[in-house]
Amino acid sequence: MQVKIDWLMKYVLWIMAGVVGFVAVLMAYVFMKFNAKANPVASHLTHNTLVEVVWLVVPTILLAIIIIPSISLIYYEADDSNPYMTVTVTGHQWYWEYNYQSVPGLDYTSYMIPDDKIGPNEIRRLSVDHPLVLPVGEKIKFNITSGDVLHGFYLPSLGVQRYAIPGTIVTSWTEIPKVGTYYGQCNQICGVNHDAMPIEIKAVSMDDYLAWVKMAQADYTMNDPAPNLISSPPPSNQFASLTVSK
Repeated sequence: MQVKIDWLMKYVLWIMAGVVGFVAVLMAYVFMKFNAKANPVASHLTHNTLVEVVWLVVPTILLAIIIIPSISLIYYEADDSNPYMTVTVTGHQWYWEYNYQSVPGLDYTSYMIPDDKIGPNEIRRLSVDHPLVLPVGEKIKFNITSGDVLHGFYLPSLGVQRYAIPGTIVTSWTEIPKVGTYYGQCNQICGVNHDAMPIEIKAVSMDDYLAWVKMAQADYTMNDPAPNLISSPPPSNQFASLTVSK
Protein backbone atom coordinates (compact mmCIF):
# COMPACT_ATOMS: atom_id res chain seq x y z
CA MET A 1 0.00 0.00 0.00
CA GLN A 2 2.81 2.40 0.85
CA VAL A 3 4.18 2.01 -2.70
CA LYS A 4 0.87 3.23 -4.16
CA ILE A 5 0.73 6.15 -1.71
CA ASP A 6 4.30 7.17 -2.55
CA TRP A 7 3.55 6.94 -6.29
CA LEU A 8 0.50 9.20 -5.98
CA MET A 9 2.45 11.71 -3.90
CA LYS A 10 5.23 11.93 -6.50
CA TYR A 11 2.71 12.02 -9.36
CA VAL A 12 0.88 14.99 -7.85
CA LEU A 13 4.17 16.64 -6.87
CA TRP A 14 5.39 16.65 -10.49
CA ILE A 15 2.08 18.13 -11.66
CA MET A 16 2.38 20.84 -9.00
CA ALA A 17 5.97 21.52 -10.03
CA GLY A 18 4.85 21.93 -13.65
CA VAL A 19 2.08 24.34 -12.67
CA VAL A 20 4.39 26.41 -10.46
CA GLY A 21 7.06 26.49 -13.18
CA PHE A 22 4.57 27.56 -15.84
CA VAL A 23 3.15 30.33 -13.63
CA ALA A 24 6.67 31.56 -12.77
CA VAL A 25 7.64 31.77 -16.46
CA LEU A 26 4.34 33.45 -17.34
CA MET A 27 4.77 36.05 -14.59
CA ALA A 28 8.34 36.78 -15.68
CA TYR A 29 7.13 37.28 -19.25
CA VAL A 30 4.34 39.62 -18.11
CA PHE A 31 6.74 41.67 -15.96
CA MET A 32 9.11 42.19 -18.87
CA LYS A 33 6.56 42.61 -21.66
CA PHE A 34 3.93 44.74 -19.99
CA ASN A 35 5.77 47.00 -17.57
CA ALA A 36 5.27 50.78 -17.58
CA LYS A 37 8.60 51.44 -19.28
CA ALA A 38 7.75 49.20 -22.26
CA ASN A 39 4.15 50.41 -22.40
CA PRO A 40 3.92 54.08 -21.36
CA VAL A 41 0.35 54.17 -22.65
CA ALA A 42 -1.67 51.33 -21.15
CA SER A 43 -4.08 49.45 -23.36
CA HIS A 44 -7.68 48.85 -22.31
CA LEU A 45 -8.94 45.24 -22.52
CA THR A 46 -12.12 43.86 -21.01
CA HIS A 47 -11.81 40.17 -21.83
CA ASN A 48 -10.18 37.58 -24.07
CA THR A 49 -12.31 34.60 -25.06
CA LEU A 50 -9.37 32.29 -25.80
CA VAL A 51 -7.65 33.02 -22.47
CA GLU A 52 -10.88 32.54 -20.54
CA VAL A 53 -11.50 29.16 -22.21
CA VAL A 54 -7.92 28.04 -21.57
CA TRP A 55 -7.93 28.96 -17.88
CA LEU A 56 -11.17 27.03 -17.45
CA VAL A 57 -10.31 23.91 -19.49
CA VAL A 58 -6.69 23.39 -18.39
CA PRO A 59 -7.39 23.41 -14.60
CA THR A 60 -10.33 21.08 -15.20
CA ILE A 61 -8.06 18.62 -17.03
CA LEU A 62 -5.44 18.89 -14.27
CA LEU A 63 -8.04 18.17 -11.59
CA ALA A 64 -9.33 15.18 -13.57
CA ILE A 65 -5.90 13.57 -13.92
CA ILE A 66 -5.36 14.04 -10.17
CA ILE A 67 -8.83 12.95 -9.01
CA ILE A 68 -8.96 9.70 -11.00
CA PRO A 69 -5.88 8.02 -9.42
CA SER A 70 -6.76 9.56 -6.03
CA ILE A 71 -10.22 7.97 -6.00
CA SER A 72 -8.71 4.70 -7.20
CA LEU A 73 -6.31 4.74 -4.22
CA ILE A 74 -9.15 5.54 -1.79
CA TYR A 75 -11.12 2.51 -2.98
CA TYR A 76 -7.98 0.36 -2.86
CA GLU A 77 -7.29 1.37 0.75
CA ALA A 78 -10.92 0.78 1.73
CA ASP A 79 -11.00 -2.78 0.36
CA ASP A 80 -10.15 -4.85 3.44
CA SER A 81 -11.96 -7.97 2.19
CA ASN A 82 -10.42 -11.46 2.17
CA PRO A 83 -7.52 -10.87 4.60
CA TYR A 84 -5.19 -13.68 5.55
CA MET A 85 -5.63 -12.69 9.20
CA THR A 86 -7.23 -10.01 11.37
CA VAL A 87 -5.69 -8.34 14.41
CA THR A 88 -7.78 -6.24 16.78
CA VAL A 89 -5.68 -3.29 17.97
CA THR A 90 -6.82 -1.48 21.12
CA GLY A 91 -5.19 1.70 22.33
CA HIS A 92 -4.90 2.31 26.07
CA GLN A 93 -3.25 4.98 28.19
CA TRP A 94 -0.40 4.31 27.45
CA TYR A 95 0.15 0.97 25.72
CA TRP A 96 -1.27 -1.14 22.90
CA GLU A 97 -3.21 -4.38 23.11
CA TYR A 98 -3.14 -6.91 20.25
CA ASN A 99 -5.75 -9.63 19.80
CA TYR A 100 -5.16 -12.22 17.07
CA GLN A 101 -8.63 -13.23 15.97
CA SER A 102 -7.29 -16.25 14.05
CA VAL A 103 -5.53 -17.57 17.17
CA PRO A 104 -8.13 -18.15 19.93
CA GLY A 105 -7.16 -16.49 23.20
CA LEU A 106 -3.96 -14.86 21.96
CA ASP A 107 -4.26 -11.36 23.43
CA TYR A 108 -1.24 -9.51 24.78
CA THR A 109 -0.09 -6.00 25.63
CA SER A 110 2.78 -3.99 24.20
CA TYR A 111 4.63 -1.43 26.33
CA MET A 112 7.50 0.87 25.42
CA ILE A 113 10.82 -0.24 26.88
CA PRO A 114 11.90 2.39 29.45
CA ASP A 115 14.93 4.49 28.57
CA ASP A 116 16.99 3.00 31.39
CA LYS A 117 16.35 -0.56 30.16
CA ILE A 118 17.18 -0.15 26.48
CA GLY A 119 19.41 -2.99 25.31
CA PRO A 120 21.59 -3.67 22.26
CA ASN A 121 19.78 -3.39 18.91
CA GLU A 122 16.85 -1.59 20.58
CA ILE A 123 15.82 1.95 19.72
CA ARG A 124 14.99 4.49 22.40
CA ARG A 125 11.30 5.48 22.47
CA LEU A 126 10.47 3.03 19.67
CA SER A 127 11.32 -0.48 20.90
CA VAL A 128 8.67 -2.35 22.89
CA ASP A 129 8.59 -5.38 25.13
CA HIS A 130 6.11 -7.34 22.95
CA PRO A 131 6.11 -6.41 19.25
CA LEU A 132 3.29 -7.28 16.90
CA VAL A 133 4.44 -10.31 14.89
CA LEU A 134 3.09 -10.61 11.34
CA PRO A 135 3.88 -12.62 8.20
CA VAL A 136 5.19 -10.94 5.05
CA GLY A 137 3.40 -11.10 1.72
CA GLU A 138 -0.09 -11.55 3.19
CA LYS A 139 -3.02 -9.17 3.56
CA ILE A 140 -3.32 -8.18 7.23
CA LYS A 141 -6.51 -6.50 8.44
CA PHE A 142 -6.57 -4.30 11.53
CA ASN A 143 -9.68 -3.65 13.62
CA ILE A 144 -8.67 -0.52 15.52
CA THR A 145 -10.38 0.81 18.63
CA SER A 146 -9.64 2.40 22.00
CA GLY A 147 -10.31 1.47 25.58
CA ASP A 148 -10.24 5.01 26.96
CA VAL A 149 -9.37 8.15 24.94
CA LEU A 150 -8.58 8.99 21.32
CA HIS A 151 -5.37 7.37 20.03
CA GLY A 152 -3.75 7.12 16.61
CA PHE A 153 -2.49 3.88 15.02
CA TYR A 154 0.15 5.34 12.73
CA LEU A 155 2.53 3.17 10.66
CA PRO A 156 3.96 5.46 7.96
CA SER A 157 6.26 2.83 6.43
CA LEU A 158 3.26 0.52 5.88
CA GLY A 159 0.75 3.13 4.75
CA VAL A 160 -1.52 2.84 7.80
CA GLN A 161 -3.00 5.85 9.62
CA ARG A 162 -6.25 5.43 11.54
CA TYR A 163 -7.76 6.90 14.69
CA ALA A 164 -8.46 4.57 17.60
CA ILE A 165 -11.84 5.79 18.88
CA PRO A 166 -13.56 4.54 22.06
CA GLY A 167 -16.67 2.51 21.27
CA THR A 168 -15.91 2.43 17.54
CA ILE A 169 -14.03 -0.05 15.34
CA VAL A 170 -12.12 1.49 12.44
CA THR A 171 -10.61 -0.91 9.91
CA SER A 172 -7.43 -0.72 7.89
CA TRP A 173 -5.09 -3.19 6.24
CA THR A 174 -1.59 -3.60 4.91
CA GLU A 175 0.63 -6.09 3.16
CA ILE A 176 4.20 -6.12 4.40
CA PRO A 177 6.61 -6.45 1.47
CA LYS A 178 9.71 -7.82 3.16
CA VAL A 179 11.12 -9.24 6.36
CA GLY A 180 12.24 -6.68 8.91
CA THR A 181 11.23 -4.44 11.80
CA TYR A 182 8.76 -1.62 11.24
CA TYR A 183 7.96 1.19 13.65
CA GLY A 184 5.03 3.50 14.24
CA GLN A 185 3.65 5.72 16.97
CA CYS A 186 0.43 7.02 18.49
CA ASN A 187 0.10 10.40 16.78
CA GLN A 188 -2.85 11.74 18.77
CA ILE A 189 -2.38 13.70 21.99
CA CYS A 190 -3.71 11.09 24.41
CA GLY A 191 -2.37 12.28 27.75
CA VAL A 192 0.78 12.89 29.72
CA ASN A 193 2.56 9.76 28.40
CA HIS A 194 1.46 10.20 24.80
CA ASP A 195 5.06 9.83 23.61
CA ALA A 196 5.32 6.41 25.29
CA MET A 197 3.08 4.55 22.82
CA PRO A 198 5.36 3.31 20.04
CA ILE A 199 4.35 0.51 17.68
CA GLU A 200 6.88 -2.15 16.74
CA ILE A 201 6.15 -4.82 14.15
CA LYS A 202 8.32 -7.87 13.52
CA ALA A 203 7.65 -8.97 9.93
CA VAL A 204 8.79 -12.56 9.44
CA SER A 205 8.50 -15.30 6.85
CA MET A 206 5.41 -17.50 6.91
CA ASP A 207 7.37 -20.43 8.34
CA ASP A 208 8.74 -18.27 11.15
CA TYR A 209 5.29 -16.81 11.79
CA LEU A 210 3.66 -20.24 12.10
CA ALA A 211 6.46 -21.35 14.43
CA TRP A 212 5.94 -18.21 16.54
CA VAL A 213 2.19 -18.86 16.72
CA LYS A 214 2.83 -22.32 18.16
CA MET A 215 5.18 -20.81 20.74
CA ALA A 216 2.70 -18.06 21.54
CA GLN A 217 -0.17 -20.51 21.95
CA ALA A 218 1.90 -22.55 24.36
CA ASP A 219 3.38 -19.73 26.41
CA TYR A 220 1.43 -16.50 25.99
CA THR A 221 -2.21 -17.29 25.26
CA MET A 222 -4.40 -15.70 27.91
CA ASN A 223 -6.94 -18.42 28.58
CA ASP A 224 -8.50 -16.35 31.34
CA PRO A 225 -7.73 -12.70 30.51
CA ALA A 226 -7.64 -10.31 33.43
CA PRO A 227 -10.08 -7.38 33.29
CA ASN A 228 -7.08 -5.04 33.30
CA LEU A 229 -4.25 -6.39 31.16
CA ILE A 230 -1.77 -4.07 32.84
CA SER A 231 -1.89 -6.40 35.84
CA SER A 232 -0.93 -9.50 33.84
CA PRO A 233 1.12 -8.79 30.71
CA PRO A 234 3.05 -11.67 29.09
CA PRO A 235 6.69 -12.14 30.15
CA SER A 236 8.78 -9.17 29.04
CA ASN A 237 11.10 -9.29 26.04
CA GLN A 238 10.01 -12.71 24.74
CA PHE A 239 8.54 -11.28 21.56
CA ALA A 240 11.20 -8.58 21.36
CA SER A 241 13.93 -11.23 21.16
CA LEU A 242 12.29 -13.02 18.24
CA THR A 243 14.91 -13.94 15.66
CA VAL A 244 14.08 -12.55 12.22
CA SER A 245 15.28 -14.73 9.35
CA LYS A 246 16.47 -12.81 6.30
